Amino acid sequence: MQHSGGFATTINCMDGRVQLPIIEWMQQEYGVDYVDALTEPGPIKILSENEDAATVASIKRRLDISARLHGSCAISVVAHYDCGGNPVDKDTQMVQLASAIERVKDWGYGLPIVGLWVDERWAVHPVQRD
Repeated sequence: MQHSGGFATTINCMDGRVQLPIIEWMQQEYGVDYVDALTEPGPIKILSENEDAATVASIKRRLDISARLHGSCAISVVAHYDCGGNPVDKDTQMVQLASAIERVKDWGYGLPIVGLWVDERWAVHPVQRD
């Protein structure tokens, strides 16, 4: 896909192993040059549990900048193999990912949201699309 400028956004783990695969996937999928990375250790756990109000608010504030000021065209929410911030099995992460996507959708940005899984070979797999 030809890149035409523009932004997409990822809510991703801080784990450096997943950064480039997600950025490259988002650039290819959405034809953007830039991917705003909102990173936390285990963000799907944080968003799905909704217990750490300050961190949830921080993610939402950063997403607001990306969506409104950068004009992001899409949002990805990421789960991955061997997550130190959320050391649970893939099935648990898939449940958390679905819940995290619903929370982000409820914020009302009206952008496409994709749930992504990064496997043990650091390959990106779309597992849920809004």
